[in-house]
Amino acid sequence: MTSTVHSSQKPERHVVSGVPTIRRPRRIPNLSVVDQIVGVHAIRKDQVGFLYKVIQEYGDIAWVRVLGIKMAMVNHPDFFEHILVRNHENYTKNTFLFRAVEPILRGGLIGNVGGEPWRRQRRIMQPSFHRPQVAGFAENMTDETSRMLRRWDHQYKPGDVVNVSTELGQLAMRIVFRSLFGADIGDRGKSIEDMFLEANQIVGGFFRFPFPPINWPTPGHLRLKKIIRTMDGYVSDVIDSRIDSDEEHHDLLNALLNAVDHDGTGMSPLQLHREVLNLIIGGYETTSNTVSWLMYMVGQHPDVQAKLHAEVDSVLGGRVPGFDDVLKLTYTRQVVDETLRLYTPAWQTMRSSVEEDEICGYRIPAKSDLYLNMFTLHRHRDYWTDPDTFEPDRFLPSEVAKRPRHAYIPFASGPRNCIGKHFALTELVIILAMITQAYRVVIPEKLRDVQVEPLITLHPKGGVHLRMDRR
Repeated sequence: MTSTVHSSQKPERHVVSGVPTIRRPRRIPNLSVVDQIVGVHAIRKDQVGFLYKVIQEYGDIAWVRVLGIKMAMVNHPDFFEHILVRNHENYTKNTFLFRAVEPILRGGLIGNVGGEPWRRQRRIMQPSFHRPQVAGFAENMTDETSRMLRRWDHQYKPGDVVNVSTELGQLAMRIVFRSLFGADIGDRGKSIEDMFLEANQIVGGFFRFPFPPINWPTPGHLRLKKIIRTMDGYVSDVIDSRIDSDEEHHDLLNALLNAVDHDGTGMSPLQLHREVLNLIIGGYETTSNTVSWLMYMVGQHPDVQAKLHAEVDSVLGGRVPGFDDVLKLTYTRQVVDETLRLYTPAWQTMRSSVEEDEICGYRIPAKSDLYLNMFTLHRHRDYWTDPDTFEPDRFLPSEVAKRPRHAYIPFASGPRNCIGKHFALTELVIILAMITQAYRVVIPEKLRDVQVEPLITLHPKGGVHLRMDRR
């Protein structure tokens, strides 16, 4: 997947026969008519393959058109940095992708278009996700993971194959609910998890082939509305009971109920409801997928697993990890980072330009949609040697220093980076450390080839099935 790097930031002045001239911006290539037609089919059947083809044949920026929707696909760290950081005010989320998920997110922080409404919400919510607050949630992560491991000891016999995608999805759900509500969701967690998976299938399919419109009453769209009503009802019940309660709580919902902007005002009940549902979706969906991929990668690479065992044994000495141990588990964090590079759960995003702009020498007209894909960015051959190979040592500090910062952005970047980044990284390191502390991960021979399923988030197709041998 070779591509040309473009680095000029502004039109250059040249002198021709003594007369100063200004070099015009480069023209962004358009896909050929044949490639556009092929792309309509390919994006439904093999979206990742189609993206690779575009990059290989057209380079790091190209206009693509899917069912009449024109967008510039970009695939270079400098482009990502310009859009997400340097000139982020000019790029909003008023795009097809976020309109597709609007029926679920409905103005929550994840999909909010931008501007002052988004800035206000971010200011109100950000303090609840700072490092000291995340430290307070670490016990939820260790308690729930310990509970799962104890159950495994009784439920699975030596040699049994475990559907870790299901198990770890339920674990992620319990952690996010306990951190939000201080509550054990019990049997309801499995039904909510199933609803999330079904909603992802419906919305992911719509993104790949956006017809008919999401508001048309097709069976799938009607099912999506029913799922959202059910989730809304559960969130409303929990919030209402908390507001009516006189008990003291030390969870994320309590923090959000009391969070205020600099003018002393907080969120409306409706906005609080939306943000809680956004946090459930974000906290469950991304973590469950990533932990499944983590276990798959560990099982695929015995040398990596041996190093993990050595580190957790040395650092933890058989005890449950605490929040302060997360920074000591350096190789464990490298394994997490390398998994996030290859299988970034929020693997695609979009922006729309408010005004005309120029990105590294390319003219971007006003109101242009831009498609940013972290799956392809994290495999850019100019920055990653053998990019499809799993190699945690890419994240040694000396190696990280060699790369542009925006060659690796699993939590996006700039002011709109993932608000739950520190929570997620803490959770992933703790879960991986505790599982490898107790078990040796083995992939059954017939289940070695797990493919990606590119929905709104990046799923392991068919789930990950592993043999968990007690150490």
